[in-house]
Amino acid sequence: MALDFPIVCKTYRGDLRRAQRLLASLQPNNRDKLPVVLIVPNDDLALFRSQLPAGTCDLVSDEAVVAAHPRAAALDLLARYKATPGSKAQQVVKSEAWRLLGCDAYLCTDADTVFLRPFGRTDFLAPAGHPYSHVHESKEYRQLAASRGYRKVEEDFRRESAQLKAMFGRTGPDYDFGPTPVPWSAKVWNALYEQRLAPKNQTLWDAIEQMPSELRWYGESLLAFQSIPLAPIEPLFRVYHHDWHFNALRRLGETEANLVERFIGAVYQSNWQYELDEAGARSAGSRAVRRVKRWLRQFRR
Repeated sequence: MALDFPIVCKTYRGDLRRAQRLLASLQPNNRDKLPVVLIVPNDDLALFRSQLPAGTCDLVSDEAVVAAHPRAAALDLLARYKATPGSKAQQVVKSEAWRLLGCDAYLCTDADTVFLRPFGRTDFLAPAGHPYSHVHESKEYRQLAASRGYRKVEEDFRRESAQLKAMFGRTGPDYDFGPTPVPWSAKVWNALYEQRLAPKNQTLWDAIEQMPSELRWYGESLLAFQSIPLAPIEPLFRVYHHDWHFNALRRLGETEANLVERFIGAVYQSNWQYELDEAGARSAGSRAVRRVKRWLRQFRR
């Protein structure tokens, strides 16, 4: 398989309805007809094939991506995949997708994304052909969180940044290299493997085990190895990280209609917008607690 700048979404059966919504939003907006690939566990392939409209995407398995690593057999990476919690395994799978897809670059997205206006390659790729890079300080979101008393946002941001900067020996600003959707270069991921991980007999599985933040691994590798020219941009999609984030911006007058002046789409993260969860994805008790918390938080200013 060799694809030219595909849109790649790593998902699973619990997010089937979100994946359907994602594909529906792509249909009228994918101006350049970029190929769309959904990556799901092998056990979910039949379900997705039966529930998605024909011709809207290609489906590949997590296991096929894992097996595409040149040392997959020697390091028994399929066993590593099966033994790794899904929250970490999905980070490796989406970051290694380029190996199976044979692409130089791709747009990595999640199933909770909705495209709101037409877009094309030039939104994600610089004139020279390499991807733009998300490199910013996330000041707006951090300030909004601080003003509403959510101190953990700043604490987590500083802690994660300090940890990765220390690993790479970088000083200077604390950067945010996300959020998804993000355009990624295969050269950046390959440089991380060839120049940092392989000499230590490690793979991305080891990196994510040390620090489960694929966005930071990509960004710090980009800055450290300079495998592509740096063309920094701010996020191309509005991401609502939490329900309080969504509610605060709605109270300020933000809507999908006026988002499209500056953003290609929006991301309603599934950690709070759970209405599209497939049956059984969360327990009834968990859903009830989340509903109460979300109802209370909508009144917090």
